[in-house]
Amino acid sequence: MKKIVFAFALMFFFSYIHAQIKDPVSWKYEAVKKSGDTYELVITATVEKPWHIYSQNTGAGGPVPTNFTFKKNPLVDFSGKTQEVGKLQKTYDNNFKTNVLYYSGQVVFKQLVKVKGNVKTNVSGVVEYMVCDDQQCLPPTKKSFEIKL
Repeated sequence: MKKIVFAFALMFFFSYIHAQIKDPVSWKYEAVKKSGDTYELVITATVEKPWHIYSQNTGAGGPVPTNFTFKKNPLVDFSGKTQEVGKLQKTYDNNFKTNVLYYSGQVVFKQLVKVKGNVKTNVSGVVEYMVCDDQQCLPPTKKSFEIKL
């Protein structure tokens, strides 16, 4: 009887592991103070090899571009668009039948914000992104984040 219970437990364990969705991207979030009321949000994506993550500027008809949606905070004003810093690669993708822009290894996203008044607050939001390798793509993923200012 113990062997049967052990066998079922082992099957359940392996099916649970197999069912886990792979996410080859780890995220780091921080705020760097630039002046009295201005901060730079620094969001770093580290992508495991052989995966790559798509630029915010990947055009229509291709993979899901990386996108940041910041929740409204009446104490914070956003300055400009979110910038990308990394080794941008461009290639024609036969699967999508279009040119794609992507990063391998690491990419840093930067966003300037100004805080209204001398208060402590935070910026929160959601990042949506998609990763592929040379053989497969994973479904788009959304992750919530919060950055203290």
